[in-house]
Amino acid sequence: MHQTDIQSWQHDHTFGQDHLRKGEQRTAIVVGLTITMMIVEVAAGIIFGSMALLADGLHMASHAVALGINLFAYKYARRHAFDSRFSFGTGKVNALGGFTGAILLGVFAFIMVWESSKRIVNPIEIAFNQAIFVAVIGLLVNGFSVLLLDIKKSQHHETEVHAHHHDHNLHSAYLHVLADALTSFLAIFALVSAKYFGLIWMDPLMGIVGSILIFRWSLGLLRSASHTLLDKQGPEEIQTMIKTKIERDGDSRISDLHLWAIGPNTYSAIISIVAHEPLQAEKYKKRISDDHRLVHITVETRQCEKN
Repeated sequence: MHQTDIQSWQHDHTFGQDHLRKGEQRTAIVVGLTITMMIVEVAAGIIFGSMALLADGLHMASHAVALGINLFAYKYARRHAFDSRFSFGTGKVNALGGFTGAILLGVFAFIMVWESSKRIVNPIEIAFNQAIFVAVIGLLVNGFSVLLLDIKKSQHHETEVHAHHHDHNLHSAYLHVLADALTSFLAIFALVSAKYFGLIWMDPLMGIVGSILIFRWSLGLLRSASHTLLDKQGPEEIQTMIKTKIERDGDSRISDLHLWAIGPNTYSAIISIVAHEPLQAEKYKKRISDDHRLVHITVETRQCEKN
């Protein structure tokens, strides 16, 4: 067999990872907004002598770093999509970015608990008017960022409405800006309570409440992203579809099925089929080829003896 004949049977392993995702574009915009807001809050904290604003600005800086990692993951996956060293493409870079972002979320939550606990013991003087003003601006910016990274909207634009393993990288970025929006909202509530009702302890208490919610989000994303990284068996829905279509003739039976995610809503499968008179592997593949989520299918057949 000539080399040209072999090449005609070969295919690339990019699986769409070379395309610019809307999640990448939106994350880039949010990174710019986050950095801008960080500079404003740090400058305001220094000018107005507000430790609360300065702390929130540094908090925004940490999230800017995390969002930068998410943006880097998108660009890395796209630029290395044709690298043959990645056996199943670069789709899992997406999950790795999400996993890293989830860890950083957990770290930020721990820092928030630590700082809030210190403020309960040693309260600091707060420049309420300036702090509330900048916190409101922060809430508006973060609220816009949350809408920009809305997961359901992004999945709709990328035909991933029915995704079980969505864009983990986008999910991580979304949770980071959602965490910022939450802390801004809680900060406003706490600052107003402290200014008008003298409840100084509300500021650190809201910090602890916010950190608990953020930590729960972090655990959920860690669980979801780790399932992809560790090749957890794919959704039951797709497994059932494969079994139904492969075994429709009543003779063929699936003896072994491996289904795992290699990217956002993108799956690979290895299927072992036993039959008295097995069909060619390509014919079995055609039975399930209409499902766009399955991009790399390997079929092996075995003949069983008739009784």
